[in-house]
Amino acid sequence: QVQLIESGGGLVQAGGSLRLSCAVSGQIFNSYAIAWLRQAPGQEREFVAAINWSGSSTYYADSVKGRFTISRDDAKNTVYLKMNSLKPEDTAVYYCAARPSVVVDGPYDYWGQGTQVTVSL
Repeated sequence: QVQLIESGGGLVQAGGSLRLSCAVSGQIFNSYAIAWLRQAPGQEREFVAAINWSGSSTYYADSVKGRFTISRDDAKNTVYLKMNSLKPEDTAVYYCAARPSVVVDGPYDYWGQGTQVTVSL
């Protein structure tokens, strides 16, 4: 059974940092791309970042490029999203999702439950 479990969300002041984790169980970690997406209240879910199955390629939304870094630890079956220089507009529920290859618009085969990130002024 495949499960994606996010953690690391919380409340942070603008300019601060957080690191989100996505722990992946099941037989997909070494063959699936993992993406982070987010959804703010009243807005559509949007792509944030993705990493391919080998970790050799990463992709970012323009809004987070240079501030966020996605990485994966194969030994821990975990994908991370390090978020620096956070802004109030980064406030959202962040989800990790998996599919066989990186396609920004999905569709995604598996989803986590989400973790809340709130950035205050």
